[in-house]
Order: sequence, then C-alpha cells, then structure tokens
Amino acid sequence: MSRLSRVTPVGFPQHIIQRGNNRQSCFESEEDMKAYLNWLKEFSKKHSVDIHAWVLMANHLHLLCTPHKEGAISSMMQSIGRMYVRYFNHTYQRSGTLWEGRFKSCLIQDEQYLFELYRYIELNPVRAGMVEQPSEYRWSSYGSNALGLETELQTPHPLYLALGKTKDERLANYRALFNAQVDTRLLSEIREGINRGLALGSEQFIKQVEALTNKRVTARKAGRPKKRIG
Repeated sequence: MSRLSRVTPVGFPQHIIQRGNNRQSCFESEEDMKAYLNWLKEFSKKHSVDIHAWVLMANHLHLLCTPHKEGAISSMMQSIGRMYVRYFNHTYQRSGTLWEGRFKSCLIQDEQYLFELYRYIELNPVRAGMVEQPSEYRWSSYGSNALGLETELQTPHPLYLALGKTKDERLANYRALFNAQVDTRLLSEIREGINRGLALGSEQFIKQVEALTNKRVTARKAGRPKKRIG
C-alpha cells in the first residue's frame, strides 16, 4: 500500500513517529534520551511547534504536537535529526544513517482522537512489557500530563486544559483516562494512520482537511480487479 504525500496544515495536532534504521537502537542510555529531549525542547520552541505528548523507546519515538507555522514540524525534525545523529555517531564511534528514512506523520481530529493518542503514546512502555504502569517510565510525558511534574517541553492542548478548572482536577481526570487500555480497533486505526500518512477523524473532518490542503488524506477503496481478456 502506498504512502500518501505529507499533509501538515497549521493548527492541526499530529502524531509523529520516527524509528531507528532497520529497527536498530537509537537510544542507548539515559544521557541519549536527555540529549534528544533537550533538542526537542529547543527546536520545538524555535520552529513554533507545541509538544503535547511524547515517549522515547529504545528504537523509536512518538510525539503528539501542533505546528503554528507552515512546514514547522519538518523543520523541527530536521534540526533535531542533524544534532542528534551527530551526537550519537560521535558518542558511539559510528557513521552513517540512524533513522529509518523520513519520519511518519498523521493528522488528528481534536475531539474524537486526541486523548486516544495521548493514551496510545504514553502506554507504549506498558504494551511493550517494560513497566506495569505508565508512571513507572521516565521517558514519556505521562509524568507531566498525569502527575503534574514541571517541564518546559510540554505545552497543554486546549482540550487538555478543558479537563478541569484547576490543575489537580485536570490531573485527576487525565489519570482516569488510563483506567482502560486503547482498544484493538483503535490501535489498528492509529497504526494504519501513521504508517500510511492518513488523517484520523470524522468524514466532515476529512473533507475539511482535503479542501484546505487539496490533498487526499484517506485510503483509496479497493476497486474490482480488471477483467482479463482472452
């Protein structure tokens, strides 16, 4: 199945994933993760991208973010990539590519899918069997979004702020979202969306995005096979 051309309109939240080349490790130590997050903070601010959620795993990473300038996400990821690959190759005395091609992205409809993506991202270490609770994993945004740990990296999405009138109320309501795992159907939708560069949302949302960008953001329906002649 072919991947659609990248669509990154300003003001729409997006799910980003980047993997190590051939699924190889791109984070070997806590120092590597600290370095990456420092550059993510620096270049997200520089290129006007709000970071809502993240997780760093051994061989890949996920981000949930909203760009506020045209081409902001690509500029941010390219800037981080240059700095981090240089750092990683120097640290481990290696050369060549680190990432598996370009990063993948998927547009998200706020109301319907936003909190599903928060949960999907921050439950990654749980699904991988690394921890039993997301609070046990340091290298995700769960500590900020659910426990109130201060960080300059995270910018709350307006819908996150609408979870409660006070910080404590927002934190409690956010933690309550994690009482259930992301269901199988949604996992499939999220994975197909990111792997194929689709948009996740209602039919109206899809039409809005396609009208705005003049690009297709849904999978083509499979047609009937052509009848063989002769």
